[in-house]
Amino acid sequence: MAVEGAYKVFGRRPKEVVKRLQQGASRDELRPQGTAAVIDASFEVHPGEIFVVMGLSGSGKSTLIRMLNGLNPTTEGSIRVNGSEVVGRGAAELRELRRDHMSMVFQHFALLPHRTVLDNVAYGLELQGVATAERQERARGWLERVGLSGWERSFPGELSGGMQQRVGIARALAADTDILLMDEAFSALDPLIRREMQEQLVELQQELGKTIVFITHDLNEAMFLGDRIAVMRDGRIVQVGSPNDILTDPANDYVAQFVQDVDRARVLTAGDVMEPPHAVVFASAGPRTALKTMRDLQTSACFVTDSSRKLLGVVRDRDVLRQVREGSADLTERLRPTPSVVTRDQLIADLFELAVESPLPVAVIDEQDRLIGVVPRVTLLAALADLPATTTEIPVIEPTPDVPAATITRMLAEDGDDHEGAPGFDLHEETR
Repeated sequence: MAVEGAYKVFGRRPKEVVKRLQQGASRDELRPQGTAAVIDASFEVHPGEIFVVMGLSGSGKSTLIRMLNGLNPTTEGSIRVNGSEVVGRGAAELRELRRDHMSMVFQHFALLPHRTVLDNVAYGLELQGVATAERQERARGWLERVGLSGWERSFPGELSGGMQQRVGIARALAADTDILLMDEAFSALDPLIRREMQEQLVELQQELGKTIVFITHDLNEAMFLGDRIAVMRDGRIVQVGSPNDILTDPANDYVAQFVQDVDRARVLTAGDVMEPPHAVVFASAGPRTALKTMRDLQTSACFVTDSSRKLLGVVRDRDVLRQVREGSADLTERLRPTPSVVTRDQLIADLFELAVESPLPVAVIDEQDRLIGVVPRVTLLAALADLPATTTEIPVIEPTPDVPAATITRMLAEDGDDHEGAPGFDLHEETR
């Protein structure tokens, strides 16, 4: 999907307003002629991604998503879906687009109250002309996927808000369209149910790989769901980027203020904050090399890899020193399991307890189990406080639901160690 130079103006003279906007006039001064809801919007949505459009009320985000499927006719510009132009299509063509290519999940569910849950889910398939038996079978399958088995014969009014929204999602997925549009789909739900629905959407997306455009005013929701995010203000898109881009490199003061209270632990990943590993030796190097590495780095342990950097485990200074005294040349004899290992896409919210329990930095590995980085405690603390890891400033770190105060206290208390290892005995004293 590609949007280029798209405008939407409500009012008496929409074309004139667009022309004046293109000449540099402001939105406010043109209000007597018409309301510019979307101004010069340009972006692409990649196949299989969740693209989130976020902004405050009145920013134009809900108007924009309705332009994508023609519910709001575009005043000016181009919107292409699967290579075909949407702008200028007739009513019949737009109905075909919505039926076959773009499903929509609405904020207030938009279920048909006189139809059962099963018939609501099967409704899109009915419009597509699917036979009754097949569409009911497919609808039952999607109800099971969203956790609503047994509710097929119920009516929407008998369901909670969260259950009704699950029906809406099942209906959209059952239609099996390429693109899913979700307009504030979870904003009417209680916080706990909302979080559950967000997690379920992510799980379904990992399996289905749909192209999803998701509208929200909630920054934490945008950061959790979005592969990329477009931030809107007063009808304009002011920044498009990954959650990490938006959080760490805001385009202007508006975006910076918008993200200042975001839960960074639920956005940044191990890959975002990891550092190059230094306390690493090849297994073939032997105990003496490992001992020298630990002495040079003033650490009490180090990682051990094979020649392809596949992580094999860790060795401790006491064990390696004993090997040197005994004349052993095989470092793997004293190999221990790596205390904490994660992949690069693991959220740092999941790393704090690992860091507290581990005497080594958290190891980051790739798909081939190769060691590609480490996340020391100090780096986690600096990331949570939005400070560089090398700062001399004393961080002010606020607890979050994912990183409680007790965990932060323990990390701060224990973070007097060097960044590559835990406190051990005096290696120099032992080798005298």
